[in-house]
Amino acid sequence: MSALAPTLEAFFTERLMAQRRASPNTVAAYRDAFCVLLAFIERETGKTPAKLQIEDLDAPLVAAFLDHLECERGNGPRTRNARLAAIHSLFRFAALRHPEHAGVIERVLAIPPKRYERRVVSFLSDAEVDALLGAPDRSTFLGRRDGALLLTAVQTGLRVSELAGLCCGDVVLDIGAHVRCLGKGRKERATPLTSRTVDALRAWLVERGGAPEDPLFPTSTGRALSRYGVAAIVDRHVAAAETSCASFVSKTVTPHVLRHTCAMRLLHAGVDATVIALWLGHEGVETTQMYVHADLTLKERAIARTTPIGVAPGRYRPPDELLAFLEAL
Repeated sequence: MSALAPTLEAFFTERLMAQRRASPNTVAAYRDAFCVLLAFIERETGKTPAKLQIEDLDAPLVAAFLDHLECERGNGPRTRNARLAAIHSLFRFAALRHPEHAGVIERVLAIPPKRYERRVVSFLSDAEVDALLGAPDRSTFLGRRDGALLLTAVQTGLRVSELAGLCCGDVVLDIGAHVRCLGKGRKERATPLTSRTVDALRAWLVERGGAPEDPLFPTSTGRALSRYGVAAIVDRHVAAAETSCASFVSKTVTPHVLRHTCAMRLLHAGVDATVIALWLGHEGVETTQMYVHADLTLKERAIARTTPIGVAPGRYRPPDELLAFLEAL
């Protein structure tokens, strides 16, 4: 076995799992990154992964892999940067175990992430939300499941992995109704539920009839939905909602768009950005600022309060003598 193979194995077992206690989603993301990388290296060099040395993963080969992601696999800069971050993490770990390869490691760590344009976030209007929530067929078991799932997603703003990972015991429908989840960075949070969502989940739990540890939104075979399963549910009902809401035709709606929709609804209701950050489980309020940038309504309100260019600011004058007397008091 080469120096790379035991280092890569130790990176997962010691660094990610034991020292950092990375979440299963993080481990899976790093695993996928290295599976794609090793397959590319084998195709380019003819060496099987078990026979690779650390010096085989030099900066030109890593740069070629990043170009392969964008040009051949069609990945965007965000995916490219995520794969590069995984490689950088491995090489920082390797620097401690193999200082003899410091030159190769330093050159790989010097590869910078790619900058990219940040698009304005997409979210659903109230009419689109109503059309989407009305799309599932409530006469079927899966339709009632999908209706409860979509309503929970729009109202709570949970990430797709958080939504798919909910168990029946995570829902509290008594006084102070809320749903608990273990979010990104192993942060546990509780999200309050509206009366409409409480009614939907109460009816669903009665029909679901599962134990506290059972998945809240199961598949037809009783297993937990995957993230791709949730995305497929959203796609199916968005397609059905197009018949009653034509604006869906020009929109790409994903589970994350439902999360954005929750944030925008909170923002329109006047909820402070710091509260929205806590609601969504953001690391800091800076992440939440993107919703302020995307909200044209707030910008329109701001411009309505300003004096038009070229118009001299006026001074208030009471329109009546009695009002003038009262103002002078």
